[in-house]
Amino acid sequence: MRELKYFVACTVDRFIAREDGSFDFFLAEGAHLTDLVKTYPETVPAHLRDALGVRPARNWVDAVLMGRKTYDVGLPFGVTSPYPHLEQYVFSRSMAVSRSPDVTLVRSDPLEYVRRLKREPGKDIWLCGGGVLAAAVFSEIDELILKVNPVILGAGIPLFDGPVPELDLSLEEVKSYPNGFMLTRYRARR
Repeated sequence: MRELKYFVACTVDRFIAREDGSFDFFLAEGAHLTDLVKTYPETVPAHLRDALGVRPARNWVDAVLMGRKTYDVGLPFGVTSPYPHLEQYVFSRSMAVSRSPDVTLVRSDPLEYVRRLKREPGKDIWLCGGGVLAAAVFSEIDELILKVNPVILGAGIPLFDGPVPELDLSLEEVKSYPNGFMLTRYRARR
């Protein structure tokens, strides 16, 4: 069965964006970027792939899930299909139609939809964000991979924007970089 991987950038105090949705505080250069691109090439959006020398890959995941606010980040720049190399799903009850034929709009219950996706054949599934969607599908998250940036916001959009139950995690990997960035990988113990 496919696994759901919540792979997301956050602050030390576990916010994934400011309250207005901006995320200009994340480190945009450093050795960590080289490692992330090499290890997780599928997570590089289409408009950055050539500049970073990323070749199409489906080694790790072949599908990406996005909440409406996460998807909307690219729209001001004309990006309607941020990950065309993956199956793309946007979860929204307020969007009427998908802005790209490459993006499946899901207006039904996210939890049931994710359960169905996990039973389908394929590689693992990347939960890109945001916090509301992560809280809605919390019980199906198998792995949590945090790209922890060395900043404290104090307020913003939390990693899980909604109530979630207590869950024990197993620390699988920690990698730190000279610029203060840390990559931490946890598995859910259910």
